[in-house]
Amino acid sequence: MTSQSELKKMYISTKEEQIKSVKKKIKTTKGRVTTLTKIKRSFIKGKPSFNKTSREQQKGSFFVVQFKKKTDIYYHSYQFEHHYLDIQLKALKNRLGRLEFRLDRLQKQLKTLRNQTKSVVFGGEKLFKGQHTLYHYRNNHRLWKEDWKHSRYNKMTISGRKDAKYGNFVFSYVSETKNLHFTTLNGVTVDIPNLAFPYGQENVEKAIQTQVDMPAYLKKKHGNAAAWSVEDHGDYYIFKSIIDLPEEESVNDSKSDGVVGVDLNVDHIAWSNINVKGQLIKSGVFEFDLEGKSSGQATKIIEAEAIRLVDLASKLTKPLVIEKLNTTKSKSSNPYGNKRANKKMSMFAYRKLISAIKNRAHKMSVTVFEVNPAYTSQIGKIKYMKRLGISIHQAASYVIARRAMGFQEKLPPVLHSLLPEKIVGLHHWTQWKWISSCLSDVHTHYLYQIELSIPSKHYLMSNLFPPGALPNLVAKGLSKKESRKPIA
Repeated sequence: MTSQSELKKMYISTKEEQIKSVKKKIKTTKGRVTTLTKIKRSFIKGKPSFNKTSREQQKGSFFVVQFKKKTDIYYHSYQFEHHYLDIQLKALKNRLGRLEFRLDRLQKQLKTLRNQTKSVVFGGEKLFKGQHTLYHYRNNHRLWKEDWKHSRYNKMTISGRKDAKYGNFVFSYVSETKNLHFTTLNGVTVDIPNLAFPYGQENVEKAIQTQVDMPAYLKKKHGNAAAWSVEDHGDYYIFKSIIDLPEEESVNDSKSDGVVGVDLNVDHIAWSNINVKGQLIKSGVFEFDLEGKSSGQATKIIEAEAIRLVDLASKLTKPLVIEKLNTTKSKSSNPYGNKRANKKMSMFAYRKLISAIKNRAHKMSVTVFEVNPAYTSQIGKIKYMKRLGISIHQAASYVIARRAMGFQEKLPPVLHSLLPEKIVGLHHWTQWKWISSCLSDVHTHYLYQIELSIPSKHYLMSNLFPPGALPNLVAKGLSKKESRKPIA
């Protein structure tokens, strides 16, 4: 039930993000319909007119439609009106209908999620419904009942008790002979001889033997409870012992020598090793490829990279620092965006990466810190990428490491001089948000030419780059972003 509660929260937040994205798409589609409808009406009146910002324009006697990688030309108004405008309007209106249907469906699903009573189907909901939906179960209910009972009752877990002699009142495990003894609910005694665990045998023996040797008056406070689980797999049984292990005392959580910052990505892990002063010592990348891999293959690849990363931190005797991300919303917030970007986002196995890194770090006694991910990539690419001669992701890992050490990433003076008056005194994250939004149209490789050491005399964004470094369209857009007038 606890799991269902957590899943319900995640499902609700996902639906809310999907609803936001659909509403946004409906708004842009309606705006597009309005623009084309106005153009259509102007053609009906016999005086074609176009919005200055639309992709449709009239060039002399021709009508052109400019796309990102091509330009369509229509030679006369009749061809443009009936071969382009009518077709586009019809397609957009059909799209609006589908979007509104999807929005209604998502809203109903969200309402159901908020109002439904949490439930758990032991044995599996799929198998339970299968008695009515699967052909071989509909004609043979007895077969379904046998499979249902096996699925429902094939596992048994008995929790431990600190005051029990062997840590459990039902199961008794003798370390010397490795025999497991327990009594079923029907009073049947079962003995399992020579039961040894391939992993953690010494931990089980130590915990149970300590419990046996402990005086009775100390067990309630200092005893070791041992839970046991039995799984029926038909031809064989699996026995599991569940015990509490003491925390490792030799965990390295000191930042006195610096830390290793980590930026996780869909196809690589970028890391940066910094000293206690926040200076970069070394940076690198661990690359991997998850495209076309099955879930099991992806897990093995991720585990191998986690081992490499944690072994690096263990060798440097420094803790790791990662971002505290929530990819659940980001994976569902932009379904109508770039297909390539959406594919990469769906491949981003962030939770598997985090789990693999933390598990390996715990085994190797390496501490993992988490920091707020706000604007780490933007700060890295604008402030440190060119200065340190590293990639945007390595620069982000450097910012992550510095944030864990308590350093604030304030704007360089030249960028601070470009800020509008209303945000000059605000938090530096707000300032970075404004700067990164202004430079959002500038491609990453142009930022390697940014000039942060030369003071801006005219308070223009375009002055951050050498003359001719940017494409004319981008330079023209930056020149319009005048933040405040120069002081006389």
